[in-house]
Amino acid sequence: MNWQAIDITMHERVATVTLDRPDVRNAFNEATIAELALAFDELGRDEDVRAIVLAANGSAFCAGGDLNWMKQMAGYSDAENRADAAKLAAMLRTIYLCPKPVVARIQGDCYAGGMGLVAACDIAVALEEANFCLSEVKLGLIPATISPYVIKAMGENAARRYFLTAERFSAREAHRIGFVHEVVPAADLDTTVAAIIKALVGNSPNAVKEAKVLVRDMAGRPVDDALLADSAERIAAIRASGEGREGVASFLEKRKPSWLD
Repeated sequence: MNWQAIDITMHERVATVTLDRPDVRNAFNEATIAELALAFDELGRDEDVRAIVLAANGSAFCAGGDLNWMKQMAGYSDAENRADAAKLAAMLRTIYLCPKPVVARIQGDCYAGGMGLVAACDIAVALEEANFCLSEVKLGLIPATISPYVIKAMGENAARRYFLTAERFSAREAHRIGFVHEVVPAADLDTTVAAIIKALVGNSPNAVKEAKVLVRDMAGRPVDDALLADSAERIAAIRASGEGREGVASFLEKRKPSWLD
């Protein structure tokens, strides 16, 4: 496919999806939204893909919404506004529910909707010079579509502050509140991402997929009989799975599991 807003490369079962509009600080528009949704849907179903990196070209990771796109939206009808918002929501959900682990490589500033992209990923590594901002209220808007993912990533208490103040905050602060997992100098960004990817692709593909689902399904649930029964059913099912049996057998036989061949 001839991508307009993104680029996709493959190397050793790892796909890198790169935001490729550096002239507008990778701000997204209709094309970006549509292409990201399609890319993550296709990569999520590709059995040759073990992990995905979400990256960006240029000085910024993502500046949020493209100004020309936002000007266009100003003239939308209510129905058009709802349809446009639904496309953005569907794209974020596609990334969040992608069965493959997704690592965000944040090499620059990340604002507004860009924070939604990061929050929809599983793991985030940020350059120490990167800044973050939920700037919507400065424009009379709210970060509604990205809020389910951003609140999960940074927590309700931090969201109360940064949703309301639209303050810019540092990568160190993003790390402190749990929004990103690692903050590193420029020289270490790629090696850190590579180490995480290496860990991911060394694990059972099916177990990684099921572990993603496990986190989503268990978070926030009360520890009651239903949860205990659910967790027991899941472990029993994966023990009986092909990769579950192979993983235990390879460990006992002191050999590599088949998924590393």
